[in-house]
Amino acid sequence: MKNCWFITGTDTNVGKTTYSILLLKLAKSHGYYTAGYKPVASGSRKDNNKNNDAYLLQCFSSVILTYNEVNPFFFPEPISPHVASKICSTPIRTDVLSLGLSNLKKKCNYILIEGAGGWFTPLSEDVTFADWVIKEKLSVILVVGIRLGCINHAILTQKAIIDSGLIFFGWVANYLYPKNKYDEEYIIILKKYLKSKFLGYIKYCYNLEKFYYPENTVMLPIHM
Repeated sequence: MKNCWFITGTDTNVGKTTYSILLLKLAKSHGYYTAGYKPVASGSRKDNNKNNDAYLLQCFSSVILTYNEVNPFFFPEPISPHVASKICSTPIRTDVLSLGLSNLKKKCNYILIEGAGGWFTPLSEDVTFADWVIKEKLSVILVVGIRLGCINHAILTQKAIIDSGLIFFGWVANYLYPKNKYDEEYIIILKKYLKSKFLGYIKYCYNLEKFYYPENTVMLPIHM
């Protein structure tokens, strides 16, 4: 499937869900049947027993999906998935992740797969999220949360993606704070060191459920 993207980040809480929502809305406006997929998630909403990121991806998918279709492995405690799976005695099986993705491909023609944490987040003592992405041969987009330390994290993540043999399609800059006078300096140097497409900027947003994409300047990634 051409338009199936894995969204990774320079760290946790850098805007993967924000960017995924933005693309889901943008792709829908271009006539795509869209789905957000959060295969593994830790941490639950206060109002229900669901992960907030996965819940939002479910809400913004244009195809009607059950929560389990969006998020097959959910752990209530906001900790690393491999630790959470041990506590819950629920091994994270990559064949289940692949089956979930395969089922979404039957319903949709534009899929955004959101990772957990950064590129090498462990799913078990022996398997990382990157291992599964490599197995599925997914194109990768990197969300760079613009803050102190992001340049190093972005360069290291780029190297890991390229070394894996996958397509590093592009990256997006997400403003994590309302205003930081050094943000533009960070982005200038990131444009120099990151060799894939720059897909745009995401303005600071404090309420994802009211997120509105025309306020931002990102392009819709498409495999022709």
